[in-house]
Amino acid sequence: MLKNFFTIAWRNLWKNKVYAGVNILGLSLGIGCGILIFALVSYHLSFDNFHADKDRIYRVVTEFHDEIADYTQGVPTPLGKAFRNDFDFAEKVARVIGSGDDLITIQDGHDVKKFNEEKGVAYTEPEYFDIFDFPLLQGDKATALRHPGEALVTERIARKYFGDVSAAMGKRVRVNNKTDFAIVGILKDIPVNTDRNQEIYVSYSNIRESSPRLASDSSWGSVYSQSMCFLRLRPGVTVAQVNNGLAQIRKKYNKGRDTQTTIYRLQPLADIHFNGDFDGVADKKYLWALFFIGVFILITACVNFINLATAQALNRSTEVGIRKVLGGVRRQLFWQFITETAFIAVFAAVVGCLLATAALPAVNNIFKSEVSLHLLSDPAAIVFIMTLMVVVVFLAGSYPGLVLSRFKPVAALKSKLSQKEVGGFSLRRILVVTQFTISQMLIIGTIVIAGQLRYADKLDLGFDKTATVLLPLPQDDPAQLSTMRTQIASVAGIRDVSLCRYAPASDRNNTTNLRFGNRAEDEHWEANTKPADDQYLRTFGLKLVAGRNFFPIMDSAREAVVNETMVRKLNLVSPAAILGQTIRINRRPMTVVGVVRDFNNHSLHSEIAPIIIYPGMDEYRTCAVKIDPANIHADLAALE
Repeated sequence: MLKNFFTIAWRNLWKNKVYAGVNILGLSLGIGCGILIFALVSYHLSFDNFHADKDRIYRVVTEFHDEIADYTQGVPTPLGKAFRNDFDFAEKVARVIGSGDDLITIQDGHDVKKFNEEKGVAYTEPEYFDIFDFPLLQGDKATALRHPGEALVTERIARKYFGDVSAAMGKRVRVNNKTDFAIVGILKDIPVNTDRNQEIYVSYSNIRESSPRLASDSSWGSVYSQSMCFLRLRPGVTVAQVNNGLAQIRKKYNKGRDTQTTIYRLQPLADIHFNGDFDGVADKKYLWALFFIGVFILITACVNFINLATAQALNRSTEVGIRKVLGGVRRQLFWQFITETAFIAVFAAVVGCLLATAALPAVNNIFKSEVSLHLLSDPAAIVFIMTLMVVVVFLAGSYPGLVLSRFKPVAALKSKLSQKEVGGFSLRRILVVTQFTISQMLIIGTIVIAGQLRYADKLDLGFDKTATVLLPLPQDDPAQLSTMRTQIASVAGIRDVSLCRYAPASDRNNTTNLRFGNRAEDEHWEANTKPADDQYLRTFGLKLVAGRNFFPIMDSAREAVVNETMVRKLNLVSPAAILGQTIRINRRPMTVVGVVRDFNNHSLHSEIAPIIIYPGMDEYRTCAVKIDPANIHADLAALE
């Protein structure tokens, strides 16, 4: 019987090639979209769930509650040490300070290689690798990073720098032309489904050479977003207990209003990837939206199949009549049509898998992800595709099978069946309306998203980002940086050059307390600091609305420029009212000499922060170069 079902199904599909082809194409598009959405959602839901003690791993985050609420995944650098000394809630405590766009230099005899690492290095306490499951392939986990000048790199980095993993052990790398590190261990390549994706880890104690301010045990008033603290709690310890302990730390070590307005609390590891307040890169509500879009697409494909099947029903009435006269029962006819649907679904699934594989690179590019498809080896993917097949077959095939199998043999043989008996116009209208409703919802959603993307692309951010190249600075020696800037500026086609910490808008921001003039206490909010030279405003096209730019100062910051939001937050009547006034950050007094028009300093989801721009040679990390668009290829080659 089963063999007969397959034989007849194949004959019918071969006879009606156009009908079969249209159905296969429609279902394959739906299945292909379903596979891509499944892969994307699974990819995000899998982040950092491979760690053995994931339910006991937390990150300490900071909230500021004053005039406005602000959130950061960073904490004051002394917090981890204070928590470790004052409480025993955690089995392990690890501090890690990330950076970006670091210059790595490898010297092998007279051969010097330089690499710009966009992810940078992470100054890391050794307990970090007790908390997270990032295994060492070579080296001793018990001693790694416990002494200054040590580094761990991944397999990929080892091959990139030295050509072979085993050749990397014991070799030395120099970071930003400042500090040499000996490679004491090789890490297994970091999985793509983790937010802890640095590939070069160096001894935490060496942070003093990179940033003495961050290394200080007294720097409680400043929070750097990439200065993080991770904990693995002891079994039985509750989040409430630890949060109460963190409240005690706040009262003990913070000063002034910070003891009232600053909150340190735990963030579960499972929340890190999805919490936008703390720079999470995904949002579960968007994943749910994607899930329902996939469902709608599959429903649309199945409705299309049902419409075509019921439209073809009259053409098969004679076949059904003959089969019933020869003794065929309704159950057999139903499973015959389900078999035909299964044939179509199998072909559609194969085509859908091919389409999904072909479209995956574009999807990864759009969503900035690293999704991979292993449709034949991933058990979850195999189960999903099989389940999808069963759902599609019965969703798309059940109704046509029921309609065709209930034909009366006499009416079918005499060709006296009405449209009502093969589905009816009312049902087909409902199906068509459903299909068009879903299609219109998806089209409107696409138009809205496209409009948002166009808006974000065309929006005036308050600064000029066109034809601007950001280069990592190799060192912070004032004389050599000045020489380098002069040499870059001498290249034909280079319009402007600025030394700074970061661009006006960056995911790496530093906030700090601020005191204005002779006021008795710090302001009830924090300012975003942007160390930069006197060419910063010109290079990024920042417009002065009052005053002037600060003069070139190579040794210390004496003058500063603020933005319009700073003026409003200080409740001053106009930008001119702040000129000549003193602002203190990190106990350093600076005279405000100019006010620039507001510009976006972070995501468009965030409000523009009060910003202070001041010269600080020891804090520069980036060289911003404005290039003539007409000469861009030659200029890039010259910069290389």
